[in-house]
Amino acid sequence: MKTTWAVASLCVLLSPLSLRAEEPLHKRIDALILAGAKGKPVSARGDDAEFLRRVYLDLAGRMPSVAEARAFLDDKGADKRAKLIDKLLAGPEYPRRMADAFHVLLMERLGDNADWSRYLLSSFEKNKPWDVMTREILSGGREAKGAAFWLSKRLENYGENPVDYPGLTRDVGRLFLGVNLQCAQCHDHLFIDEYKQADFQGLFAFVQNAVLAAPNPPAVAERLTTKKVAFASVFEKVQKETGPRLPRMKEVPIPALKPGEEWLEKPDPRGKKGGVPKFSTLAKLAEQVTHPDNPAFARNIANRLWYLLTGRGIVHPLDLHHKDTPPSHPELLDLLARETAARKYDIKSMLREIALSETYQRSTVLPPGQAKFEPATFLTAHEKRLSAEQLLASVLEATGEKDRAAKAKGGTEPLKTKFVKAFANPAREPEEEFLPALKSALFLLNDSAVLDLLTPRPGNLVERASKLPDEQAVEELYLAVLTRRPTAEEKAEATMYLAKNAGRKAVAVGHVAWALLASTEFCVNH
Repeated sequence: MKTTWAVASLCVLLSPLSLRAEEPLHKRIDALILAGAKGKPVSARGDDAEFLRRVYLDLAGRMPSVAEARAFLDDKGADKRAKLIDKLLAGPEYPRRMADAFHVLLMERLGDNADWSRYLLSSFEKNKPWDVMTREILSGGREAKGAAFWLSKRLENYGENPVDYPGLTRDVGRLFLGVNLQCAQCHDHLFIDEYKQADFQGLFAFVQNAVLAAPNPPAVAERLTTKKVAFASVFEKVQKETGPRLPRMKEVPIPALKPGEEWLEKPDPRGKKGGVPKFSTLAKLAEQVTHPDNPAFARNIANRLWYLLTGRGIVHPLDLHHKDTPPSHPELLDLLARETAARKYDIKSMLREIALSETYQRSTVLPPGQAKFEPATFLTAHEKRLSAEQLLASVLEATGEKDRAAKAKGGTEPLKTKFVKAFANPAREPEEEFLPALKSALFLLNDSAVLDLLTPRPGNLVERASKLPDEQAVEELYLAVLTRRPTAEEKAEATMYLAKNAGRKAVAVGHVAWALLASTEFCVNH
């Protein structure tokens, strides 16, 4: 983070008690953030270029084009930011951006599936409520083709290894409830008093009888659940049991069904089709997770949506909701969870309000007198990592090679595979922090496919800029790659380089573009 002498003036500091429900949600968000500041300096509002790049990456999954950048930066309208937010949320790229983001969130690079990708894209095109999507995913996707992949991938086993039911249990808790119960499988958690072994085993009871019916298209079936799960702590050796139960909720009773009456649809004895039991623990899981009596569901998704736009959760890490990692702003998390539920889990509506807030639109530059970045205050904007998908889309947009790459054999998939390999985390590692890596830097600097994008071709960036006078060429390059105009020093340095290489201008232009693409400024959302 850098320090600037520009600082936001705080005209009115509303206390949480003074907030009125009729005020727009984004105003209430800002009031609660400022109430938590307690006199600390606040970063200035980000300039138009900073906001423009940030909101395009967050809501469209790419940087803006040069034409889009010029139009916004030259617009003098006072309401242009709100108009752009609404335009992007209504645009065709928003569903793809959300599908990519939720794929990374939910699958954590465990694998890809065409039906799952279509399910996510279709859901966000329809603005399907999050509670509906969650029920479709956790119930095994019987009502929505492709939704079963979240379960089916986790039900695969490799070689002689058994299905990782404890891992599936952990992921249900982490991703849908915000609690990581992994270390409570064999005993109460040693360091988190609230995480009990009975919580893990109760969640395990929902998923223990799920089985993989087919990998492609993904399909999940269930064995019968007729008895409770028996367990004992490795420390106490006392036998206990539990039926299906979510943390802090009541146990779901297991009905006693007569022999022959257990199935709604009997399984195919030849193993070609799984059965559907009358008492489906997966259906109960989907029902219980999204039940209004389960506040963890709304708090988890509200926290994750906040993280998606701001780069940090109000509870952070995202899957450790408990008293020893309290929310940085408890009233704000309560407000967002309450609003998420009241808006019927409308993700687009919640993202709009967060994006409209001054908190979201702040600069990443520290205010004067502050030498250290304090991430939990949200008084300065976070620098966020870009996903492999965002980086690929931005590189193609910046270089003007998007259309050509889409028409190539295999489309953009070969390039996407390379970008995921270079920039994505290993499977099961959440992609939450910006972690510069040597392989990523070497990829942008040396990969032949990336360098090929800087070859002059009709209409692409290098070809366009090569035809312009040097100063205009430098501005074109900066707007295309960094979504801002160069500083006087940057313009002078780059113009001098182009002038020295006038005899091979296209090559020199490509070198400048290459340097900008490989910069940290390009590779983070700031």
